[in-house]
Amino acid sequence: MSLFRLDASIRTEGSVSRAIADIDEESWRQDNPDEVVTRRDIGLDPVPATSWPLSVFADRSNLDSLSPEQKDAVDLATTLSDELFAAHALLFAVPLYNFGVSQHFKAWVDLAMTDPRLGESLKGRPAVLVAVRGGAYGAGTPREGWDHASGWMRRILEDVWGLDLRVVETEFTLVGVNPALDQFKEVAAEMREESERVAVQHGRHLAGALTH
Repeated sequence: MSLFRLDASIRTEGSVSRAIADIDEESWRQDNPDEVVTRRDIGLDPVPATSWPLSVFADRSNLDSLSPEQKDAVDLATTLSDELFAAHALLFAVPLYNFGVSQHFKAWVDLAMTDPRLGESLKGRPAVLVAVRGGAYGAGTPREGWDHASGWMRRILEDVWGLDLRVVETEFTLVGVNPALDQFKEVAAEMREESERVAVQHGRHLAGALTH
């Protein structure tokens, strides 16, 4: 049972989304110690922003008509989709940047979706989204409703692609980094502990150990 893992954080050291995804992966690996993990690190190796328009306007019925740049974009879109198709389970680790969807994740989704094969072919596959936010955006907080990423990501992964999705969420990850948030240390620690517990459970979901 193979796993596809995508990381969108621009950080390596101190990345909470990577750390939580590591827990998911380790939990999945309990039942799959020797299986393949395909990794796509779009935070460190972004999909070129120019690839989407090149691919979306490419005439796939006449490949000979494509420019070299279009062919490269179409080939990359095919590679991205093939990585998804080849995996039995999917893991996405995506932080919130500037109240919206990470540009790296958006560019990756946009390009992958130019492949006409993508969509129903992924329906029902187990998946986990690790959604990490530096501040707090829940009900009653001053910035309630400022998270413009999580809903969109769920719409794509759950509704458009039809994945059997679980979500691990944690907030206040900038506590200890931003002094203005020091008063929330205890709350942040509780949130992190809970997200790690949920990550273990959702890793079992990826392994097919949960009853759906």
